[in-house]
Amino acid sequence: MPARRVPRPVPWLAAVVLLLALAPALAPAGGRADEIGAALQAVPLKDVFPGAGHVGASDGTPPSAPVFRDRRLAGYLFLTSQVVDSAGYSGRPVKILAGLDLDGRLTGAVVVEHQEPILVLGIDEGKLADFLAQLRGVDLRHRVRLGRARGEGEVGIDGITGATITSMVFNDSVVRSARAVGRARGILPAGALVRGARELDLDTFREAWWQQLVDDGSIRRLHLTNAEVDQAFSSLGGLPDTAHRRPGDTYIDLYLALATPPTVGQNLLGFAPFGRLRAGLASGDQVIFVGAAGFYSFRGYNYRRSGVFDRLQLVQDGRTIRLTRDMHRRVDKLAIANAPALRETSLFVIPESTGFDATRPWRLELLAERTTAGVESRYVVFPVSYEVPAAYLRTGAGPDAAPAQAHEPPLWQRRWQDSLVHVTVLATGLAVLLTLLVFQDWAAARPRFLRRLRVGFLLFTLVYLGWMLSAQLSVINVLTFANALLTGFRWEFFLLEPMIFLLWSFVAVALLFWGRGVFCGWLCPFGALQELLNRLARALRLPQLSLPFAVHERLWPLKYVFFLGLLAVSLGPFAMTTALAEVEPFKTTISLKFLRPWPFVTYAVGLLALSLFVQRVFCRYLCPLGGALAIPSRTRMFEWLKRRRQCGTECHICAVACPVQAIHPDGAINPHECIYCLDCQSLYYDDHKCPPLIERRKRREERQERRRQRQAARQEGETP
Repeated sequence: MPARRVPRPVPWLAAVVLLLALAPALAPAGGRADEIGAALQAVPLKDVFPGAGHVGASDGTPPSAPVFRDRRLAGYLFLTSQVVDSAGYSGRPVKILAGLDLDGRLTGAVVVEHQEPILVLGIDEGKLADFLAQLRGVDLRHRVRLGRARGEGEVGIDGITGATITSMVFNDSVVRSARAVGRARGILPAGALVRGARELDLDTFREAWWQQLVDDGSIRRLHLTNAEVDQAFSSLGGLPDTAHRRPGDTYIDLYLALATPPTVGQNLLGFAPFGRLRAGLASGDQVIFVGAAGFYSFRGYNYRRSGVFDRLQLVQDGRTIRLTRDMHRRVDKLAIANAPALRETSLFVIPESTGFDATRPWRLELLAERTTAGVESRYVVFPVSYEVPAAYLRTGAGPDAAPAQAHEPPLWQRRWQDSLVHVTVLATGLAVLLTLLVFQDWAAARPRFLRRLRVGFLLFTLVYLGWMLSAQLSVINVLTFANALLTGFRWEFFLLEPMIFLLWSFVAVALLFWGRGVFCGWLCPFGALQELLNRLARALRLPQLSLPFAVHERLWPLKYVFFLGLLAVSLGPFAMTTALAEVEPFKTTISLKFLRPWPFVTYAVGLLALSLFVQRVFCRYLCPLGGALAIPSRTRMFEWLKRRRQCGTECHICAVACPVQAIHPDGAINPHECIYCLDCQSLYYDDHKCPPLIERRKRREERQERRRQRQAARQEGETP
């Protein structure tokens, strides 16, 4: 038998296999870092790093790309997803392209990709851009927090209304990534976060006259002619100056100064007036001087009616501070020598609560107003930039100040620390509800007390949990949790919002013991809004509609269909899931308080109007979250709601009284539909409404009457 010939390997096939095996090793080291270059295809460089010329190749750990201006290194670009593996509240990746200059300041940040539910629908992308614009110019050696700065060395930025958690996630991703890049590139030292970087000198005074303060930058000037203003308005569609003033005449000659330092304020006002002004200031308040000559008045007249100066606004780090009548102090006369003739002079006291930091650059924006016949008022903004001269800063507080904690705690820990008061209030409310559930028999036997407690708790749920804290659970939370189990579960995503986490923890326990009705009946702000409106409608004697049970039981499965449909869609693009989840009006009514486009508001208002006549119509038939929570309701450990053998046979009072028709004609309570209002339990203990108890009470009263009659007869027989 001839020997079998062993086939020789084909040389080119072996080469292909070898190349495939070595492909990962042969790939460029910056392969993943090339994502920065890809991001720049969608984001203009000027939006992230203004004035930059070109960007070099990305490298390093963490990856960042050098940015050059006039052939000189100006800073670095980075993607947050590459540095801190940033992910939003949805658990999906968030890619933010940001820039860092060589002074340790952020130059800009633009979102490249995100799938945050609250932003996909309901929040305009322009608001997201405005939010991130506040980070431009922020010194990373300071702590950056959402909201008002609480101390020295902190920078406060305004969050996105209705998207607090997403705002915190985006801010934290940018700041932490920038600090990591800054340390890796030697821009920031290891302990880069400092407190009290600069401080105003409020003690030193030197005598100066007007021109000296102008020359050293203490007073800034904005001079505009009529021609310059006409040219600015022409870009808005050619609004003419109907007064036909001469082009070369002065429109406004405005002067601006930070008057808090004594060298400025005392020279402007005089010793005694400045002393009185300082005595009335709270710690941290700042004083701004504004004076002007010319045709245009920076004060205007509307502030007397509205209380707001609509021709001036203060801007710092992208945050706008409106000047109000309460801040205003009129100045009748200046004490400084050689001051020009000014038509109006004012002081504005900027409270510390506004977050204004006088040691950092800021600007005053003058809004020039013009109105023509048949055209509404339009404005052109003319800014006056201001930076406090170094002479007014204490030399002992600077970049060499003692470093604070270099590594901040995780975002979720800071969120819990900041929310301690709200966590305590919510925990107290949940403890009250838990006590009621455990001792529900005692409460049900006292219907007046239960009714008042329920109305009070519904108001707490709607106003405090809903409108104040936006703690409205949603089917999006359920879908996010399900996706996290499939794609990689991380607790920190769910710990970002303490209120939501506490509510879900309580609801999970309640599902085991009482079913879904605890949330739907007591802790859902939109459900509370429906019930309170229906109570008001009944007080006004509006007619109430009750669907036949045969129709009712064919409608309530709709909410399960909606939930299962959303669950299936959530396995794909999350943006589609979020769009379909708009079947819930929670975002419109609770989170955004009806500040949405008219189709969303019309839908929500229509449901609320319908609930005036059919109690909790959305909860009963459409709510996908209710469907999600109802599915495990059969697994509850105890049957707390009591029934009698006469229920559904001899008596149907509870079935008629049930506000959501959760009691079947046979007397059984459907746990999938019950909202745990305890109305049926109040009837269960009411011996004036429950027929078995009425009969028992009558027999008891008859026995007591016969006993009384026998005692009376016995007493008459014993009487001589």
